[in-house]
Amino acid sequence: MTGKEQKDKIRKVRKRLECLPEEDYKAFNQKLLPGVEHILGVRIPAIRIIAKEVVKGDFYEYLNEAEDGVNESSYHEELILLGLILGYAKMDKKERTVYLDTFVPKISNWAICDTCTMNMKFMQKEQDYWYSYILKYKSSNSEFELRFLLVALLAHFIDEEHIDDILHICNVVHHNGYYVKMAAAWLVSICYIKFPEKTGRFLENNEMDDFTHNKSIQKIRESYRVSKEEKERLNLLKRKELP
Repeated sequence: MTGKEQKDKIRKVRKRLECLPEEDYKAFNQKLLPGVEHILGVRIPAIRIIAKEVVKGDFYEYLNEAEDGVNESSYHEELILLGLILGYAKMDKKERTVYLDTFVPKISNWAICDTCTMNMKFMQKEQDYWYSYILKYKSSNSEFELRFLLVALLAHFIDEEHIDDILHICNVVHHNGYYVKMAAAWLVSICYIKFPEKTGRFLENNEMDDFTHNKSIQKIRESYRVSKEEKERLNLLKRKELP
């Protein structure tokens, strides 16, 4: 396939997306994603349908063109589509690693991060490899690369084998970005649901910043899977935040 034909393939998919916007959903997204430009207003189920159709064909052609053809100036929905394709496609783990290395730095907001990362269920099939892979982002200074790590842990690795390490990661990952703090709090809350004793001890003594610590407790207390007695006990662990 020539470069022009590859560009035509990207353009064809883009035109499909451009036929699907809903103005009310676009306005809704713009409120949730302040500062994010190039939002069409296409619902996630519709994007999933297109992603699955691309995967049924020669998806490598799309992915290879998307490495340069889909970027920060593309539609918000195109970036979600790219991440979903990486989750659905059947490919060798080493090949997928190459594409993820290109995709993860393109994540520019929480919606792209969470929608795509939650969809990467291949991580559950080869846990050792993918756990090692995502840990490389632990030392990143990028807000959304760190969120990718935390959401991947939340979605695919909260189990007996990884819980101690995950809580340690929550303890040592420090970043001023709001979306890192919120992801860490979300992660701790799900750890509590699945491993209440270990996570409870962690909340009694941890090095998370006050905002993340308190937000973790808030999210746990919002869960219907936590008893009233536990919620009252956890509330006593909240810290007074400095103004």
